[in-house]
Amino acid sequence: MRVDPTASPSSPAPARLILLGTAGGPRPNRYRASPAQVLLIDGEAHVIDCGYGVARQLVLAGVPLTALRCVYLTHHHSDHNADFGTLVWLAWASGLRAPVTVFGPPPLAEMRELFLRLHAYDIAVRTADEGRVPFAPLFQVREVAAPGVVLETARLRVTIERVHHPPVEPALAYRFDTPERAVVISGDTTYCPALVALARDADLLVHEAMYVPALERLVGRVGNARRQLEHLLASHTPAADAGRVAAEAGARTLVLSHLVPCDDPTLSDTMWLEEAQRHYDGQVVIGRDLLAL
Repeated sequence: MRVDPTASPSSPAPARLILLGTAGGPRPNRYRASPAQVLLIDGEAHVIDCGYGVARQLVLAGVPLTALRCVYLTHHHSDHNADFGTLVWLAWASGLRAPVTVFGPPPLAEMRELFLRLHAYDIAVRTADEGRVPFAPLFQVREVAAPGVVLETARLRVTIERVHHPPVEPALAYRFDTPERAVVISGDTTYCPALVALARDADLLVHEAMYVPALERLVGRVGNARRQLEHLLASHTPAADAGRVAAEAGARTLVLSHLVPCDDPTLSDTMWLEEAQRHYDGQVVIGRDLLAL
């Protein structure tokens, strides 16, 4: 979908994407925050993935937590779901009064119930002592797994597709169509034809990326190195293949995010760019935290 050049000045502002966290993996580091992004539509915040610290990243991006309306989880790895309940809880503590719906794969409903049990004391105390509205009705979930449209409003259509991220099943990619632009978030995946189809003619394709030559250095810095390397190679996408997906989909801009390694100071943007451009001659953006697109 495209911007209408005849639109009046009073037309709604185009949807804006902010990369909240661009690191790959669960280990906190001083270079990048955990995976998350927010799509802002008419003042409402739609957050995709909830790595550790996502609420603070929203605040740093200037997005009020009370603007939160939907959360979309791509899969149940901790760097993507660690703060999904905490985000809604902190938004409530910040004055949220409107319901928030969290979309994601099973067992999302069970995870919600466990979160409510874990924080029942704080929720009860703040409700009684601070006069807050009840929390549980604001924290809604919808389990999704089958490909197709999961949300449709006058200004937004959200479509999901299953991607390949073994051993996690299901793992999802999301497409967000607005009247002005189409944004696709790959989630974690290997090269995946289903993702190519989902990203057809997208304005922005935010795709995870590995810099393969640096992986040996990465596993040398962390425990269980050999098994981790096997997982990375079997479950994630080299930057060159991210470019291949963008080229085959006809995406107008490729944004590399969920970068692995994310904490190697020897890797420059130019190195990432050269890998992505092996198969893709469109615009490539190397993601960084709090970058607005």
